Amino acid sequence: MRRNYATILALLAFAFFLRVLGQALVAWWDVEFLPPMTQWYSGLLPYPVLLPIQVVILLVQGKVSVDLWRGRGLFSLQRPRLGTVLRRFSYVYVAVMVFRYILTMSLHPDRRWFGGTIPIVFHCVLAAYLYVWGRFQTAGDELEPQRHRPRSG
Repeated sequence: MRRNYATILALLAFAFFLRVLGQALVAWWDVEFLPPMTQWYSGLLPYPVLLPIQVVILLVQGKVSVDLWRGRGLFSLQRPRLGTVLRRFSYVYVAVMVFRYILTMSLHPDRRWFGGTIPIVFHCVLAAYLYVWGRFQTAGDELEPQRHRPRSG
C-alpha cells in the first residue's frame, strides 16, 4: 500500500511540475502554444518570488515520494495527528479554491468558464496532494502486511 500512496503522490507532483514548467516556458521564452502568462499567474506574488517557492514545493514532494517508495526516511514515518491536520487543511484549501473560482467568475464574466483557472486548478492539485499524504499518515494497519495466524485447535 505504501507504494500506491507514493505513486499517487508522484503523479500529483508531476502534474504540479508540468504547471511550473509551463509557466516558466511562457515567462522566459514566450512559448506560443501555451496559454499566455495572464492565464498562469494570478499576480498575488511576484513571479521571481513565486518560482523558488514552487521549486521548494516540488523538492519536498519528490522527497516525500522517494521516502514512501523506499519505506524509509523522514517522510515515510506515519504521524496520525499530522495526517488529520493535512486532510482537514486540504478540505479548507479546496473550499477556498472553489470560493476563489466563484468570485473570479463573478467579478470577471469575460473569463467564464476557464479563463484564469490554471492557478485555481493547480491549487486543487496541491490540495489533493495534501489529502493523499494525510491519508497515508492515518492509514495505520493497512500498510502492514497481514500475517496468516494458524488456528489453535
